[in-house]
Amino acid sequence: MLIPLIVACALFMENLDSSVLATALPSIAESLGESPLKLNLAITSYLFSLAVFIPVSGWVADRYGARTVFRAAIAVFTIGSLLCGLADSFWTLVAARVLQGIGGAMMVPVGRLVMLRSVPKADLVRAVAWLTVPALVGPVIGPPLGGFLTTYLSWRWIFWINLPIGLLGIVLVTLYIPNIREEKLPPLDWHGFLLTAVGLLGLVFGFETIGRDLLPDTAVAGLLLAGAIGLGLYLRHAKRHPHPLLDLSLLRVPTFRAGIAGGFLFRIGTGAIPFLLPLMFQLGFGMTAFESGMVTFVSAAGALTMKMAAGPILRWLGFRQVLIGNAVLSGLAIAVCGLFRPEWPHALILGVLLFGGFFRSLQFTSINTMTISDIATERMSRATSFTSMMQQLSLSAGVAVGAMVLHATVTLSGGLDAMTAADFMPAFFTVGTAAALSTFIFVRLPADAGAEVSGHRLVAPTNRLSQGTPPTENAGRPAE
Repeated sequence: MLIPLIVACALFMENLDSSVLATALPSIAESLGESPLKLNLAITSYLFSLAVFIPVSGWVADRYGARTVFRAAIAVFTIGSLLCGLADSFWTLVAARVLQGIGGAMMVPVGRLVMLRSVPKADLVRAVAWLTVPALVGPVIGPPLGGFLTTYLSWRWIFWINLPIGLLGIVLVTLYIPNIREEKLPPLDWHGFLLTAVGLLGLVFGFETIGRDLLPDTAVAGLLLAGAIGLGLYLRHAKRHPHPLLDLSLLRVPTFRAGIAGGFLFRIGTGAIPFLLPLMFQLGFGMTAFESGMVTFVSAAGALTMKMAAGPILRWLGFRQVLIGNAVLSGLAIAVCGLFRPEWPHALILGVLLFGGFFRSLQFTSINTMTISDIATERMSRATSFTSMMQQLSLSAGVAVGAMVLHATVTLSGGLDAMTAADFMPAFFTVGTAAALSTFIFVRLPADAGAEVSGHRLVAPTNRLSQGTPPTENAGRPAE
């Protein structure tokens, strides 16, 4: 389990960065002379940069070697962190976040690919748990650390703390990560890359700017139209290309298809939480950044306590039952956050956040492992790229949905200066409903979905891979 722990170093840096940024947004907005709602672009620009460049991560890792790409990605992310801390305007901060996203696009999925090729399917739940436990330390300490740095030092230090972590990650990767690569590799689908980039850029940034007065209405409509056309052309291109950038044939695997569709809906709800909660506590409750961080970290603490219980729960209930019930519980916990008021007892607020964090974490572990449970080893790099792209795109959509609903509510209720905790209720209800709706995707799964991985029911060896690829004694192991 050494490799999952090393990969977790990169996940730790990424999760720490995102959680401290959300806590510091109001202070950054004041320093740069911008609205806190406009600053959510600093979050979505990073997530979207991930979504654009993640599709090529699998091909690049196969071409140049996992260790080479992983190490370079950590270096790019670290340099981006340095530049974020030096930013003196809104757009320079956004540009530095885009650079961070390019590094993250290679860093996290390539690390996961190394782990998936090194661990047998039967040990996958345990490996994913080991991978995510250290990474969850980032969100646990991120809000209070970010609040402390912002309140007592400067918001710039929330980015500069990534520098020693990045250097440590580079050393560990150099020493322990194998340079796994493919000898026979098809050419990169540059046409597909450009079409997906145009499509995703247009849709996400068009959706992001709706109702925010950042661009004229005609420009917003043009972005959305260009995005829709770009993705439509890519779907046509993928059917004709022998080796498309995104392997749409993976969607024929039932567990992969359910993980992608259900996970997208679920992450719309969870992606908005790191953006909405700090704003509610600071602008609606009047807390400082440090006080807000000390409250919101409880959600990540709940996630951390769940990780050791994931394996036994999945063996007992199986993926299908866990995903269905958990989607409802998690969506309800998100929606309840919209009812928080300053007069509520802190113990009750902390209890809701702890409850929500626990079940959201269980859902993430279940979705992540089930999605790749029936994927053959030789298709793992394409599946990892596809999955990572959709994860980041859905998180970006969650922030955008939450910000859009909040912006509309605040505009109708009297503007930013008159904002109260009640203004956050429609946004939390909307994203909570999106998370709960994912249950309609998971209910279509068979009772023994992903059973080989969860251990819920013994599956005959001939049914290991839904693609019909027979198991081999080298399945799940890295290439020599």
